[in-house]
Amino acid sequence: MTLLSNRRQAMALGAGAVAAAFLGQSIVPAFATNNSDELIKKFTGGKTPAAGRVKLDLPEIAENGNTVPMTVLVESPMTEQSYVAAVLIVADGNPNGGIATFHFSPASGAAEANTRIRLAATQNIIAVAKMNDGSFFTASKQVKVTIGGCGG
Repeated sequence: MTLLSNRRQAMALGAGAVAAAFLGQSIVPAFATNNSDELIKKFTGGKTPAAGRVKLDLPEIAENGNTVPMTVLVESPMTEQSYVAAVLIVADGNPNGGIATFHFSPASGAAEANTRIRLAATQNIIAVAKMNDGSFFTASKQVKVTIGGCGG
């Protein structure tokens, strides 16, 4: 009786493992939803950013999505009266939309940041600048990714 009980347990355990493997594959993509719109709404407090003042410098075609150079620049005098407080960068095609948030002050001198980002596929990169007076400005640029990336 013990041997039969162990066989049944082994069969049940094996069937459960196979089912979990198949079900796990269909469940994982559900967690990989892009949250860029939510991040922008949270950053702006629901306000709609105006176009302008933000410049995104990215290549039109990225031969390697693992390391895409990016520069963001926001036109501002960067004085105590008028300055860029923060810039949010999101990617609307990555599994997780958040790329970076840069914080500035009048002591920064210029609201400019350079970095390299990782892109899963061809997508839009969106920059939203928050000014010290509570206004928001935005710019976006599409980057075509040919190989690599965080998805491939």
